[in-house]
Amino acid sequence: MQALFVHGMGRSPASWWPTLARFKRAGIAARTFGYAVTLEDFDSIVRRLTHRLEAIAAQGDYVVVGHSLGGVLLRAAINAMHRNVPRPAHLFLVGSPVRPSRLARHLAGNLLFQALARDCGNLLGSEARMAGIGPIPVPTTAIIGVAGLALMRAHFGNEPNDGVVSLGECEPHWPHEQVHLAVAHTVMPASRRVAELILDRIPTRSA
Repeated sequence: MQALFVHGMGRSPASWWPTLARFKRAGIAARTFGYAVTLEDFDSIVRRLTHRLEAIAAQGDYVVVGHSLGGVLLRAAINAMHRNVPRPAHLFLVGSPVRPSRLARHLAGNLLFQALARDCGNLLGSEARMAGIGPIPVPTTAIIGVAGLALMRAHFGNEPNDGVVSLGECEPHWPHEQVHLAVAHTVMPASRRVAELILDRIPTRSA
């Protein structure tokens, strides 16, 4: 069994380091996929990721894990894979929106956000583009953080959130499992609780 981890916007593959170490100790070949939203648009990242998934699929069973924007990229890439290529055995969305992000919409007029997030930031705030990705035809677990800060009430009101995305923004609209954890968005990739939850749901521990 292999696992591919995709980080969130503004992060790097290193954000997964503690989780990667846990997976390797469990006998799972853990790999990462990196990208930079300031240098690549959404579609070009998805094309690279689709090729990566198809290469991994040729080697045997695999699962995929995406944090925040990483989960959005994975959903788009899975739907773009050739029909005869095996899909992942499981998709794990970690604090990953499936609906437009209110925070991204709020920051749409911020020049710094636009300069850094560029096309991917625009996608996260777009109703049409987020809806266009569609449901994913693989078993899915959405791990949603509910340890948001009080200062984020201006964006989320009383809705549970992880400080960046809300519960409602992360609830998949296709058959899925949903797990709520009292973990903040930024620390989810390194969270022991998140790693253990994923490990418990992987079909086999054989590498």
